[in-house]
Amino acid sequence: MDRGLQGMCVNERRHLIVPPHLGYGSIGVAGLIPPDATLYFDVVMLDIWNKNDKLQITTLSKPQRCNRTVENSDFVRYHYNGTLLDGTPFDSSYSKGSTYDTYVGTGWLIKGMDQGLLGMCAGEKRSIIIPPFLAYGEKGYGKVIPPQASLVFSVLLVDFHNPKDGVFLEHLEVPETCKRRAVTGDFVRYHYNGTLMDGTLFDSSYSRNQTYNTYIGKGYIIPGMDQGLQGVCVGEHRRVVIPPHLAYGENGAGDKIPGSAVLIFDVHIIDFHNPADPVEIETVFRPEGCNVTSRHRDFVRYHYNCSLLDGTRLFSSHDYEKPQEVTLGANKVIEGLNSGLLDMCAGERRVLIVPPHLGHGESGARGVPGSAVLRFEVELISMEEGVPEGYLFIWHGEPPANLYEQMDLNKDGEIPAEEFSTFIKTQVAEGKGRLMPSSDPEKVIADMFQNQDRNQDGKITPEELKLILAMSWLLSHPGICPLPLSILQGVGF
Repeated sequence: MDRGLQGMCVNERRHLIVPPHLGYGSIGVAGLIPPDATLYFDVVMLDIWNKNDKLQITTLSKPQRCNRTVENSDFVRYHYNGTLLDGTPFDSSYSKGSTYDTYVGTGWLIKGMDQGLLGMCAGEKRSIIIPPFLAYGEKGYGKVIPPQASLVFSVLLVDFHNPKDGVFLEHLEVPETCKRRAVTGDFVRYHYNGTLMDGTLFDSSYSRNQTYNTYIGKGYIIPGMDQGLQGVCVGEHRRVVIPPHLAYGENGAGDKIPGSAVLIFDVHIIDFHNPADPVEIETVFRPEGCNVTSRHRDFVRYHYNCSLLDGTRLFSSHDYEKPQEVTLGANKVIEGLNSGLLDMCAGERRVLIVPPHLGHGESGARGVPGSAVLRFEVELISMEEGVPEGYLFIWHGEPPANLYEQMDLNKDGEIPAEEFSTFIKTQVAEGKGRLMPSSDPEKVIADMFQNQDRNQDGKITPEELKLILAMSWLLSHPGICPLPLSILQGVGF
């Protein structure tokens, strides 16, 4: 038998014929083998090992990128199929539907596995053959691993980390210009793909077609992401690798993130702002000799292009036949744009960065995402001097003492709409007063007449004009009796 087993391979079958002088000779074995018996053996080789054997490690596949390999004291998560040397299976993590999770080099594993996992990359596959003296030795393990059995493990390393690990950052793409980086307290809008270390996707904002929006450094997100978003630039692509103790820990999250899983987030920063941010104004061009600038209540015409900070185009006045028109301070445009149009010269061009609290806020607007920072390219085309809030017309000097007689052009004792309109237009043409700027002066005059025709009979009487004059005087002396805006509309005489 000593000779017959020489050179056999595992799972090899041999038929051995052993003559008596190489068997039990002339003595035999009492009750079993007679003297001078030739012996016949059908042999299957199940296992072979030598006391000088070492681990046999074969790398089956390995990722192209491998930034780090397993070291002692690391915590590993791996799948395995365990067989005896002849291929008989004895255990598998796949059948349990979960990885085997443990520390390496701390005595929690058999010695051969402790050694066999060292130097592995996440995603690497290995075949590890362990001799019995580095496995379960003479005792074996239960009914599945015989004594003195060599073990074969086919291992896939899913991920690993060290309890001392921090967040690992990889800057995939950083814009050439980065005027400001995010800090604690900033509100960040970003897209992300979240994967495990083996590449399994567990979540993605892209699949929802909606950014993830949150404050950073405030504890609203997992600690690792709170740290990983510090210092980002608008437009930056960054990879954030988060160990489980800075993510979802031993319990994981739902059915997508296993316990003790390392998470990888590939993030794209769309924009960020701070709730205390003002409008950021950059003057691109300012005409020389600019002495007159836009002020509160002025009527301005301007062109604009509006986009998100990632370049997504939202709106443009160039899509229409004429520039945008607005009275500054009339709450007809968002506060940030209104502020950005102040103190401009005709012909001046600016870039405005408007934070959401001065834009469309958390809810957004049609075509504008919630909490979005907006970028406006504006050009002031023209401006007209405005009138104080609550007025539709103001005098440049003192109004005529005999105002009613002046307005009553045909001297019939009443002032219909036509006479009123003719009188106001004459005052404007002669430079004695001015209307509230508007693209439709006729409507402004019509509103004035309607407000002053108190009984709505189509004409202004002396009594109605006296009331108007009294209110006008009160308006010019606000300490006496401030009046509601609705009453003051159209009062300027």
